[in-house]
Amino acid sequence: MKVVYLINGLNGGGAAFPMVQVLGLMQELGHEVKVLALLPQDGKAGPRLAQAGISWEVLGDRPWELFAPALRLVRRLRADRPDLLWTSLTRATLYGQLAGRLLDIPVVSWQHSDYLKPANLAFLRRTRRLSSRWIADSEAVAEFARTRLGIAADRLDIWPPFVADPALPVASAWPGSGPFRLGSLGRLHHSKQYAVLLRAFARARELDAASAARLELHLAGDGEERAALESLAAELGLGAALRFRGFVSPPAEFLSGLHGYVQTSLKEGFCIAAHEAMLAGLPVIATGVGELARSVRPGETGWLCAVGDVEALAQAMLALARDPARAAAMGAAARARVLERHSRERFRSIGERLLQEISREVAGGRRHADAARSPSSLHR
Repeated sequence: MKVVYLINGLNGGGAAFPMVQVLGLMQELGHEVKVLALLPQDGKAGPRLAQAGISWEVLGDRPWELFAPALRLVRRLRADRPDLLWTSLTRATLYGQLAGRLLDIPVVSWQHSDYLKPANLAFLRRTRRLSSRWIADSEAVAEFARTRLGIAADRLDIWPPFVADPALPVASAWPGSGPFRLGSLGRLHHSKQYAVLLRAFARARELDAASAARLELHLAGDGEERAALESLAAELGLGAALRFRGFVSPPAEFLSGLHGYVQTSLKEGFCIAAHEAMLAGLPVIATGVGELARSVRPGETGWLCAVGDVEALAQAMLALARDPARAAAMGAAARARVLERHSRERFRSIGERLLQEISREVAGGRRHADAARSPSSLHR
């Protein structure tokens, strides 16, 4: 098939991050792929796509523009005539569904989160049938798609866009001296609730000064909230105990230098960053949203806390600092769990099956359309 993959933007994380894995498999299986992004956003996914030999193009540069990128999308699709349009994230899905309907191109759509803003939820409920298939990135998101979006089970598949590579570096246990490093990885955005994380870290330092004295918190990522978070850190008196690391690549090197990982998200889908942390052999403290509620096993691989629960997050951080041996054991269990559930073989098996089914459906649709247009069909 000739596939156009349409996404909101080329961010260095989130839904844009797994594009290389997904599109790389499509290429391996003989499909021709191209990425169209509605906006550049931070642009950090572009070099990763180029390195993988995947071509990409940005359709617009002004976030407030609605019609110009849509018109450019229609012109590009009319010129390229792909067999399939694969969409990712709400705006790209809505544009793709309408363009696909206009140009008679079948659409497959990702759903990446177990939450949608009320307006986006209302739009997608109305347009859900314009996508011939929906792909959820996790069991949690599949449940959301069925119950909230109203997508029928026979049009919904689950394909976690993550490969647990056993060759990536693994974190070392705390050596018994020096800082005990906690970290978090992602865009500095409201949905990640980093202000809650900073308050929880400060609370841990208040509750147990002796244990917290060796705790350091490292935030890897950039975004619109950085200035506000730096101001909050100063207000809380975190000083050198908090490090803003900026955008890091590859993330495995950052994660392998930690002793524990914290994910305080308001909402999630699969949450690749937390699963990467588990792969690096780190115990994970997380809010019970999205697939995190299924992946993190309390007491075995980490802790689950309620969204915004500063006190519970602080206590979990202190538990790691007070018992580094248990933290290391939990990290080893987390790594074993993610290697078992997200092997390269499993990723490929699911993807290959889906792509074969979609290819057959696309070919069947073409044959039906050709038959409808043939001269003999006019005399039936």
